Amino acid sequence: MPAHVIADDAEALSVAAALADEFRAGASGRDAERRLPRAELDRLSASGLLAVTVPAEHGGADVRQETLAEIFRLLASADASLAQIPQSHFVYVNVIRRQGAEEQQKFFFAEVLAGRRFGNAQSEAGTRHVQDIRTRLTPRPDGSYLLTGVKHYSTGALFADWIPVLARAENDDLHVAYVPRDADGVTVVDDWDGMGQRTTASGTVRLEAVPVPADRVLPHHLTFQGPQLHGAVAQLLHAAIDAGIAAGALAEAAEFVRTKSRPWFESGAETAAEDPLLIQRFGELAVQVRASDALLAAAARAVDAARADLTDDSAAEASLAVAAAKVHTASTAVEVAGALFEVSGTRSALNSQNLHRHWRDARTHTLHDPARWKIQHIGRHVLNGTKPPRHGLL
Repeated sequence: MPAHVIADDAEALSVAAALADEFRAGASGRDAERRLPRAELDRLSASGLLAVTVPAEHGGADVRQETLAEIFRLLASADASLAQIPQSHFVYVNVIRRQGAEEQQKFFFAEVLAGRRFGNAQSEAGTRHVQDIRTRLTPRPDGSYLLTGVKHYSTGALFADWIPVLARAENDDLHVAYVPRDADGVTVVDDWDGMGQRTTASGTVRLEAVPVPADRVLPHHLTFQGPQLHGAVAQLLHAAIDAGIAAGALAEAAEFVRTKSRPWFESGAETAAEDPLLIQRFGELAVQVRASDALLAAAARAVDAARADLTDDSAAEASLAVAAAKVHTASTAVEVAGALFEVSGTRSALNSQNLHRHWRDARTHTLHDPARWKIQHIGRHVLNGTKPPRHGLL
């Protein structure tokens, strides 16, 4: 059955809200039992949401980044694991948009419109740092390549139709090889055992002399030779996931207090929801969530503005706006998910309630990129006018 093709931003948001409501119902059970969301991902593919950034000239809705961020925020408010899985999908659709040749774009955008999913095989364990990529594309006499390496934290690969792989080719230049999930030499191992985002299946991908045609390889290193939004878009989606986790945790805490918590005896209140100290704390948390949402929306608008007129200055402003949003949303997600227990009481800590999934998800997801370095780049720009670096993580 072909995937639906979404027409515009309004339809994309409507579909995302409906799917979030649908996915929320089973989120706790999937996390507790580590039931991988295969059926839910098929629903996501069929809905057309995975194709909303396909350019209009290729048949897509080409939605604003503000819309895309809100889609991720809605999905993460329901199930942070499920929202995490397509993050890399959109990042690597963006690579095709930026670096794909005409025929590559035609082929891959048609795949995306048909509901095909991209995974992720980028990070490697045991190297000096996150950008020390040792996976190799070895050229063959006919112009094709052999791809060899081991990848970790490969979110989405287990559920993917195509696995984009970061690899070094000639001159150590960074490329992306788009490899079919079932290609010879590709093994995806479901060995993810993180305390949070349990159902992302962010395990290991092994690549053993995988044959890759030349037209399935894109020159990713060229992305960073001029003004670029690769890192800003990727980080915007991470910030949206954090904002969604915070919103979901706050909503579930409020529901728990309204329906299950008891008032503290000294409050004189008939119900926990009337306890003035709890009201105060919920107000404080709501302010933090609103601030995160506002920063997220402002960052997305900065990315949209830069897409419309991409210069060194507009790209820098987009990166800094996204960095500010990511710092705030990460802090808010952890704070609100932890405060859930503070406001809800002892019963909320029972394993049977599984409310700790919000904190586990927040604490795990916010480890992706250290906020302290984003603050450094913001500070350097404020004090010295230094533009942020073009390394794809900002």
